[in-house]
Amino acid sequence: MKFVFDLDGTICFKGQPVSNKILTSLEYLVTKEHEVIFASARPIRDLLPVLHKRFHSFKMIGGNGSIVMDEGEIISVKQFSDEVLSTIFYLIEQYRITYLVDSDWDYAYTGSNDHPILQNIDREKRANNIPLEKLHPIIKILMLSANNLKKLEKELDKLNIVVHKHRHEGVLDISPAGVDKWSGLQKLGVKEGEFIAFGNDANDIPIFQPALHTVMIGNHAELASFAKEQIPMNEMTETSIVQKIIMLADKYGISKTVC
Repeated sequence: MKFVFDLDGTICFKGQPVSNKILTSLEYLVTKEHEVIFASARPIRDLLPVLHKRFHSFKMIGGNGSIVMDEGEIISVKQFSDEVLSTIFYLIEQYRITYLVDSDWDYAYTGSNDHPILQNIDREKRANNIPLEKLHPIIKILMLSANNLKKLEKELDKLNIVVHKHRHEGVLDISPAGVDKWSGLQKLGVKEGEFIAFGNDANDIPIFQPALHTVMIGNHAELASFAKEQIPMNEMTETSIVQKIIMLADKYGISKTVC
């Protein structure tokens, strides 16, 4: 069986690396002949620092599906069209948007020096912060602030793009058309009903819908209707996650289900 894990808010918390006890439970999955896949909104560049190096060869989906890596090599990159980018660049000027824009490795950042997202950007200094006009290809855009967010959202709704609205953070998370975590999984050959998904946010809905079994961490109103199980956020969350992983590893062991 394949097990697909979102990262932030699912198996790592408050920007910290995945804990050793959760990593150990992921290794238990491997001993039971399951496959572990990571699927994050983070670009691969920022996904690697929260995972121990022994997991860096695992299959990974970054940028909500915009970039896919297998055995340490990037195998797929989905970028915005020039036409869409032209409109987005106009909107950035019109609404005085601050942003984090990602290419397949480098990025452009104009947010404040104390924005919380800075703690997750290029921790290991693997990339460069370069001017937006020199960034290519562009695979993901976070709009961090704007002078009229509601009007901006209406403008973005006219474009052929995917927009995730993180209202509690005041952030708009934008991907190219047709890109989500499920499209990334399909690039890795994953099929409907052949995997178990762990997630915590609306951008996990695309992988919850085709999954055999789903586990939601915390409580997200949109995601909840697609979750078969829920693990609440409290002081026992990580322990509960480990217990659930082990239980599912045994339940869907190779002797019972072959995928």
